[in-house]
Amino acid sequence: MINFGNIFKDLPDASQDEVFEIIFNNEYLKIERITSKGQKSPNGFWYDQDWAEWVLLLQGNAEIEFKDEGITKMNPGDYIYIPPNKKHRVNYTNPDIETIWLAIIVKSR
Repeated sequence: MINFGNIFKDLPDASQDEVFEIIFNNEYLKIERITSKGQKSPNGFWYDQDWAEWVLLLQGNAEIEFKDEGITKMNPGDYIYIPPNKKHRVNYTNPDIETIWLAIIVKSR
């Protein structure tokens, strides 16, 4: 089966909640389009995931904070690799336009 689309088309309404859409998924890899519009992690919350994640910011602006390492500001074209169990949080996404992320998740075996 061929999976074809356009990452910038048919954006979901993210004005209330961040939207995660699976583009591709198999036993080793998952690719998601994430659409945000002003969402951020709750105060005191840290992601602590068992999988590696490579994230590319396609549109908008964001800030990712890593526990004990500070904040990384992201603009279109910026990417970041997040190793498994690396505590992080989203401090900011642009509230005025959709922030579009492409996340590639390498599943644990």
